[in-house]
Amino acid sequence: VQLQASGGGTVQPGGSLTLSCAASGYALEYSSVGWFRQAPGKEREAVSAISRDDGSIYYHGSVAGRFTIYRDSAKNTVDLQMNRLRLEDTAVYYCAAVQSANWYDRWDEYDAWGQGTLVTVSS
Repeated sequence: VQLQASGGGTVQPGGSLTLSCAASGYALEYSSVGWFRQAPGKEREAVSAISRDDGSIYYHGSVAGRFTIYRDSAKNTVDLQMNRLRLEDTAVYYCAAVQSANWYDRWDEYDAWGQGTLVTVSS
């Protein structure tokens, strides 16, 4: 499985971006998918995830209410809508997939990863 993360950019605080995780040659509906981020000098952390079977969703406490993860079956993507962005949301964002019914908040539980896409929130 090859994943491609896209949609990063530079926005002002309070702005919005939508990240997209696309798969090549594989239907993402067969995977649980997670979005992670890593800011300079910090550990990689789970931002959000969606499970394969029951659609259960995880959000990190710092993004709950601002970010929305969802599947776009027509595009074969898992997207992350990010609203009311803050300076502290600045990071490289990665998507990951695992052929499991459940999502995980540990990076090493996933078996496919995309390259990162940079999100910069700056005034």
